[in-house]
Amino acid sequence: MQYITPSILFALVTLFCVGLFLLRYVRTAWNGPLGADWVRGRTGSGRLTFAGTCHPMEKQDRLPVLLITLVYAATAFFLLGDTTAPQSVYEFAGGEPVTIAVYGDAVYTTGIRYYSGLGTGAYNVEISADGENWLTLWQRKNDPEDTEKVTGWYWAQAEDYDPSYALTQKYNQLYKWIDITVENPQNVRFLRITGKAEKPHLQLSKFCLLGQDGRPVPFHWAMADGSKAASEVRDLFSVDATVPAKSTWYNSTYFDEIYHARTAQEHIQGVYPYEVTHPPLGKLILGIGIRLFGMTPFGWRFMGTLFGVGMLPILYVFLKNLFGKTPTAACGTILFAVDFMHLTQTRIATIDTYGVFFILCMYFFLYRYLTLPAGTSFRQGALPLFLSGLMWGLGAASKWTVIYAAVGLAVLYFMGFYQKLRDWPEEQRGERAVWCVKTLAFSVLCFVVIPLCIYCAAYLPYAMAKGDTSLKGLLSTVWENQKYMLHYHEGVNQSHPYSSRWYQWIVDGRPILYYMDNTVPGFTTRFAAFSNPVVCWAGLGAVILCAVQAFRRRSAKAAFVVVGYLSQLVPWMFIGRTTFEYHYFPSILFLILALSFLFSGLMEADEGWRRPVYGLTCLSAGLYALFYPVLIGLTIPTWYEPLVKWIESWPF
Repeated sequence: MQYITPSILFALVTLFCVGLFLLRYVRTAWNGPLGADWVRGRTGSGRLTFAGTCHPMEKQDRLPVLLITLVYAATAFFLLGDTTAPQSVYEFAGGEPVTIAVYGDAVYTTGIRYYSGLGTGAYNVEISADGENWLTLWQRKNDPEDTEKVTGWYWAQAEDYDPSYALTQKYNQLYKWIDITVENPQNVRFLRITGKAEKPHLQLSKFCLLGQDGRPVPFHWAMADGSKAASEVRDLFSVDATVPAKSTWYNSTYFDEIYHARTAQEHIQGVYPYEVTHPPLGKLILGIGIRLFGMTPFGWRFMGTLFGVGMLPILYVFLKNLFGKTPTAACGTILFAVDFMHLTQTRIATIDTYGVFFILCMYFFLYRYLTLPAGTSFRQGALPLFLSGLMWGLGAASKWTVIYAAVGLAVLYFMGFYQKLRDWPEEQRGERAVWCVKTLAFSVLCFVVIPLCIYCAAYLPYAMAKGDTSLKGLLSTVWENQKYMLHYHEGVNQSHPYSSRWYQWIVDGRPILYYMDNTVPGFTTRFAAFSNPVVCWAGLGAVILCAVQAFRRRSAKAAFVVVGYLSQLVPWMFIGRTTFEYHYFPSILFLILALSFLFSGLMEADEGWRRPVYGLTCLSAGLYALFYPVLIGLTIPTWYEPLVKWIESWPF
């Protein structure tokens, strides 16, 4: 009963609408114009085949695909991230202190705000009111249950003590604004900072003193020894437009951006990366946005959002090829555009987006190949095979989870290969053996050799950072990293308040909260990753119905959907590591394909059956609008929470 809330009424109404839609489909399939034979697989030869089922795009498709893409792009890029952030850095790894003198009035400071670059370590911060007597920043640790927990900061003399290095720069503090408040505010006339690096780099971009109102205080200063300040030092202490009013998701890294955005920047600077738990290609793609827009939140999130937008026209063409109906392609694409996880995951600078993009592409091109009729020349099938293998290689080099999808890809490939051999025209039997040898050899090139080359080439930044780009050095780097990644992921079993298992994903049981800020009374800012309830719940039912159709109707399209869905989900049933809702993101693609299969069936039965299809699509779009604030991090009044917290396990 702990999960029952008044807001569950919204969930029950949505479930009712989903159930009504699925029931309408079942009744149409069994008792409608298509008749019982449509379900029982008694039409035609009863053979499952993909051949001849690829429908072309038409002129009438241009407007809907363009409108859907543009409208979604506007919602996806809206308030994506700050376009300004400190770009210059001062390198403290050498251990040399930076000492400045304030001229004019002394600065009365209540705390510090700072923003780091690359590298981890700590800083010893000292202040003085006269240039002779110095106070050092210290950490207070007085929690009896956790002696390492920092409970506050204060200024105190450091004579006869080792430097405190109380201002930390940990891996989870990089590229984000950090505020600390001191217990005993002081007047500052002199300021000295000394760094202690854990690795070759310890870069600091901004260091601000906070005034009584908690805001950064601009002040005039000069180097204490009278020397000319370097530009990096001038930028370090300047309070300019890059300094925000407060630290938020909009101007700082959040969740796994602390790893992936940083890694992209390390690749750009030629530094061996800190995060090596995933293949490199996703971070290299992410880095393109940083090269274009700087190391800013907008820059490190740009490419993921662009890839998220790019999925829509590809999906539209895929659905049109599959089902041949503009309404089906449009409604299916809209469902993906308004899926919550698609929006949230593509707006965060992690690598999941690239994996899902390449999964979509590799299945799309494989389907184009599968639909070629038996007897088609090798030359005609070479391009879609090559493109499918290329997308598989790019995906695997971005994230290992793409390998799960490749299992389904392989199953479908050999299903299609068998069908082509089985249905080869009698008059061309002599050419079948040659076609078979050429196709298998070319497939090994496309799905094994080329992907391996792509995968290894993606590690060139690692080898360059090591200074050994020889083939032997590159292969050694690749091999060692594979062993490390396998060991690392086997050991990811720490408890997490928002972890979840696969059986929770399929019903939207436990979203993962990415960000929360309740500092303003009466308002809240938060967002989480989970699927649109309509897509999640109706999609699960659609997959089950597709499985029925694949066996009883011998539907190749239904089999295509089910194989893809199971190949992406089933491996997670046997994985013991800590998992999260966003691991379900690739499966959302196949929920959309399954729902589109049902849409196509209803529209094929009777033009009048379009109403439930449009109704379900509109309901999904309505929920997208309702939940939009808690998908992108808009500040909402607390009275809005019951509208989006349908189930107690949803973190709103």
